[in-house]
Amino acid sequence: SALFMENARKGSIVSRANSIGSTSASSVPNTDDEDSDYHQEPYKESYKDRRRRAHTQAEQKRRDAIKKGYDDLQAIVPTCEQQDFSIGSQKLSKAIVLQKTIDYIQFLHKEKKKQEEEVSTLRKDVMALKIMKVNYEQIVKAHQDNPNEGKDQVSDEVKFNVFQGIMDSLFQSFNASISVTSFQELSACVFSWIEEHCKPQTLRDVVIGVLHQVKSQLY
Repeated sequence: SALFMENARKGSIVSRANSIGSTSASSVPNTDDEDSDYHQEPYKESYKDRRRRAHTQAEQKRRDAIKKGYDDLQAIVPTCEQQDFSIGSQKLSKAIVLQKTIDYIQFLHKEKKKQEEEVSTLRKDVMALKIMKVNYEQIVKAHQDNPNEGKDQVSDEVKFNVFQGIMDSLFQSFNASISVTSFQELSACVFSWIEEHCKPQTLRDVVIGVLHQVKSQLY
C-alpha cells in the first residue's frame, strides 16, 4: 500500500505540472504568427532603382544648368534684351540666343581690333611728340646758352620760298616728262624722270639757281 500511495502522489504532481505547463503555454502569445501577420519587412531599393534615380537627378541638374546658362546669356548680351519685331513678344529660342551671342562676340572682336589699332597709332604719336619735345628742349637750351646767336637767321618765309623754288623747278621737268595715259606708262615715266632729272649734279644746279634768285630778292 505504501508503494501505491507513493505512485499516486507522483502521478498527481506530474498531472499538476502538465496542467500548469499547458496554462502557461496558452497564455504566451504566438509571436511567429503575429510577425507574419502585422510586421512586414521594409522595401529594399535595388541597385537598378538607385542608379535610375541618380541618373534622373543628374539629368535634371544638367537641364537646370543649361537653362541658367541661356538665361545668363540673355541677361548679358545687349542684343538679346532688345525687342525683336520679327518674333513679337515671344520668348527667344535657344537658337536665336546662341546666334545673337555669336554676333555680339564677333562685334566685340572687331571693336577690340579697332581699339588696338587706335592705341598703336596713339603710341606712335606719343613717341613722335616725345622726340619733338626733346628737340625743342635742346633748341631752347641752345638759345638760352647763346642769346645773341641766330639774330641773322632767315625767316620761315624765306625758307618756304627756297623750298617752293626747288619744287617748282622739279615739277616743271616732271610735268614735261610724265605721261598719264596708263598706270604702267606712268610708272615707267616716273622711274625714267628720277634717273634723268634727279641726279645729284642736276639737283645741285637747281638748288644753286634758286638760292641765287632768293639772294637777289633779299639784297
